[in-house]
Amino acid sequence: MPETTFLDANELVINMGPQHPATHGVLRVKLKLDGERVLGTECIMGYLHRGVEKIAENRTYAQFTPYVDRMDYVAAVTNGMGYVEAVEKLLGVEIPPRAQYTRMALAELQRIASHLLWLGTHALDLGAMTPVFYTFREREEILKVFEEYCGARLTTHAFRIGGLQYDLYDGFERDVVKFCDYFLPKVDEYEQLLTKNRIWIDRTRNIGIISGDDAIAMGVTGPVLRGSGVKWDIRKAQPYEAYDKVEFDVPTGERGDTYDRYIVRMAEMRQSVRIIRQCVERLAPGPIFGKVGKVIKPPAGEVYHSIESPKGELGYYVVSDGTVNPYRVRVRPPSLINLQALDKMAQGHLIADIVAIIGTLDIVLGEVDR
Repeated sequence: MPETTFLDANELVINMGPQHPATHGVLRVKLKLDGERVLGTECIMGYLHRGVEKIAENRTYAQFTPYVDRMDYVAAVTNGMGYVEAVEKLLGVEIPPRAQYTRMALAELQRIASHLLWLGTHALDLGAMTPVFYTFREREEILKVFEEYCGARLTTHAFRIGGLQYDLYDGFERDVVKFCDYFLPKVDEYEQLLTKNRIWIDRTRNIGIISGDDAIAMGVTGPVLRGSGVKWDIRKAQPYEAYDKVEFDVPTGERGDTYDRYIVRMAEMRQSVRIIRQCVERLAPGPIFGKVGKVIKPPAGEVYHSIESPKGELGYYVVSDGTVNPYRVRVRPPSLINLQALDKMAQGHLIADIVAIIGTLDIVLGEVDR
């Protein structure tokens, strides 16, 4: 008797998104299924494309700075940091120590805020409602510091080419140290809720496994790569600002599954607090701006510069033709590159596990599509 097929196909293809809340934005994932078992996935993007890289060609170097804040809109500080450092490298500008340590402190606060948003929404996707209230409570304290510093909470336009536009407000160091003291016990609370919770373990252990070799082959970076046991962090491997002058560890996982990536990000938040404390201690009085002219006109040339954003390697390739506008700007966003691993991680799992796997990648569609 011939095998029964549905519409002449042994598999069923369905859409997940682009209106699905668990895709974390307007991402459309075509799932090829055998029953509830996933045989393969295909990501379809472009629903949020705004042409950021093309816009750069029609703006001056300084005018383009706010646009990068809108890519990964939950980590605007690190977006701006990568871009201004790329232009500074093109100009050959040295940044004063006070500006360096201020940038690092704000970037690590942003890393914590990004991880908190990830943790709350990831847990919510898997059915745990309490963590989202806890994590947003702590994230609010970071946003208060950003708001006091530069007036913005989300698209935090904190840096300028050559240094900082604003010096620190009175009481910045006090507020940041107070947050660090307050925050560390809260990380322990999150772990009490989740780390040994049998439902959390069942939903994340051995789900979305990717080996270190496969992750490297696909260009995966950040906590997803480190969760697979690869000890690669640009802050250590290719230090920028003053990261070579502060002490911190690079946490890694063993299995490369969703649970290990959770453990890595929890450890990273603790390491960020450690870095922030050292930055605050070294905030000596001094200038906040390097020697940059009012008209920014780099010599003709090209540069690629990358930093360790909360989601992985965020790189900027900037080409100058000697005018006030960049000839070309190309962004290497970690969310897009890490999304390549979704198909490999999803094969053989159930539909419900796709929610956990997309969440563990920690993608933001503003950065994927740009």
